[in-house]
Amino acid sequence: MREEMGLEQRVEALLEDPAYTGHPLKQILAELFTEYREQLRQMERITRISDHYQSMARDSNLSLAERYQKQMRQLEKIARISDGYQHMLHDLNQALRQASTHDPLTGLANRRLILDSLHAEIGRCERNGAHLSVVMVDVDHFKLVNDRYGHEAGDLVLVEVARYLQRDLREYDLCGRWGGEEFLLLLPETHATEAMSVVERMRLGMRQLVIMVGDVDVTVSASFGVAEHRLGASVNDTIKRADAAMLAAKRAGRDRSELAQ
Repeated sequence: MREEMGLEQRVEALLEDPAYTGHPLKQILAELFTEYREQLRQMERITRISDHYQSMARDSNLSLAERYQKQMRQLEKIARISDGYQHMLHDLNQALRQASTHDPLTGLANRRLILDSLHAEIGRCERNGAHLSVVMVDVDHFKLVNDRYGHEAGDLVLVEVARYLQRDLREYDLCGRWGGEEFLLLLPETHATEAMSVVERMRLGMRQLVIMVGDVDVTVSASFGVAEHRLGASVNDTIKRADAAMLAAKRAGRDRSELAQ
């Protein structure tokens, strides 16, 4: 159905969608769309006025072919302006969609996209009996990084950790920012023992990650909680089990991975 809608209809639907209320790009899109329609209205008015005067003047020095060529040039100019606005609206539409599903700092999937993807994967598990593992990741002692080096340094650490976590994932895996210094990994077609092997490689490799903060080398570690989805369980149940396993890793001394019960 969306493919059958024109770009203007899609933009209008997007502006009316309450899911984007308060989004900083929504106001920009609304203003640009209003300006676009006003420009079209003015161009239509100018065209009508121009046509009227041309019909009254009937310049005898212009042949029919010359008048036709002049009008074609005017129409081509209007078409180019219209195409430019169409491209700008399309780009803003894409930017708004990206901003609504991705974390602005790390570029990873945000909580909304993670939950949508997790619902879809769990639905597939329920239909096909496939394996799915969920991993909760929390950067150890992150508050100390902020306190010691400042929040800009903390942001840099999160960006580098995000890049590291998704570096070795498969194309159909998903790494997202759950919130703060927490990340969530979705590993389809992966049972718990396989997920633990993946997580252990990540955990040990993160020890070697060196992040330059000004002229200081900062190293970090993380605690991991792994939960394999159980058939019949809800999305929240699976996430809570992964979160509980991660907290168990924290309590056991951090820089550990724990498998949910």
